[in-house]
Amino acid sequence: MNAPRTILHADLDAFFASVEQLDDPALRGQPVLVGGRSGRGVVAAASYEARTFGCRSAMPMSRALSLCPHAMVAPPRFERYSELSHRFMDILGRFSPLVEALSVDEAFVDVTGSRLLHGDGPAIARAIRAATSVELGLTVSVGVGPNKFVAKLASDMDKPDGLTVAPDAPDALAAWLQPLGIERMWGVGPKSLPHFHAAGIRTFGDLQRMDPGTLRASLGDHALGMRERAFGRDDRPVETEHERKGVGHETTFDEDVADPEAVIDMLHGLTESACRRLRASGGTTRRITVKIRFGDFETITRSCTMDAETDSTLAVLAAAKELFRRWAARDFVPVRLIGVRLERTEAGEEAPASLFADVQDERHRTVDRVADAIERKFGKGIVGRGRAGQ
Repeated sequence: MNAPRTILHADLDAFFASVEQLDDPALRGQPVLVGGRSGRGVVAAASYEARTFGCRSAMPMSRALSLCPHAMVAPPRFERYSELSHRFMDILGRFSPLVEALSVDEAFVDVTGSRLLHGDGPAIARAIRAATSVELGLTVSVGVGPNKFVAKLASDMDKPDGLTVAPDAPDALAAWLQPLGIERMWGVGPKSLPHFHAAGIRTFGDLQRMDPGTLRASLGDHALGMRERAFGRDDRPVETEHERKGVGHETTFDEDVADPEAVIDMLHGLTESACRRLRASGGTTRRITVKIRFGDFETITRSCTMDAETDSTLAVLAAAKELFRRWAARDFVPVRLIGVRLERTEAGEEAPASLFADVQDERHRTVDRVADAIERKFGKGIVGRGRAGQ
């Protein structure tokens, strides 16, 4: 019989807000909301001080400020978050080559093959937490378990700055999971939760005890997979992502966002930031991808190829928003993660140049470069395109 795997789930605590407090000492110990102040703006992150007032990510900013009027609002600085995210992933990579980034601030790490070198799962988790604190000035909560599902549940149990270790033995693991509310099961959201309650399932233990045939008849075939997870069974491997030639940003909300325009507002900021990084590197793009993840962790992408290479924020914004709106008009469901990626134009890939320059496009690109220069001088987030009409 194979020895149990050891999987970690590492999740930086209130990442965006924590970075703002790290970089601005005046914000430390204060309620901080990261996001835009526009009419449809949403909270991208709330510090733990703001959460005591009921503020949380994915909440409309207007609602958060009504709950905590004295909160400090910081515009997102995705380049800075990306920088620290890369350094965090590098720390994880020291302990195993098997790192699966779920977002900028969380990842699975399979340390099964690293135990002889670095110690058992809890020892590796403690080393990761210490390195993150010393090198980045941030706290990270880590869950240790025999698989991805259990590790993710464990990391959420003692936040912030926590370490939770789940049992390895199957019987002990099943008993450990029994008291958890069924709303913590992947795939059980606000719409499906009443159906589980109606079937008498309120905890993982209830789901464990449910007869499979009765379960299928009541809730469908997908519920059988949930029953397996309720026992702590999950065979999915940690999957690494090969480096792609491009730039991108993404963010995960604490709760699903049900307002498409609020998601677009966040997509706007992510795209602006990605375009700035693209221009700073001297690159251009033709291929744009929007990444959308739902509450049950299902992830889809929508991509398009533009007629000509560009580094224009306005052009890329229009394409990214059109991709999202086209999907939302037909298939919208609440969104847990939104992201955008710009693939760099490869040599020889350029579209045929027009004989006549697009004067309007050149004006927009001039505006981009002026805005970039202002930000380099006065700081990130000092300028940005208005959302109206975009």
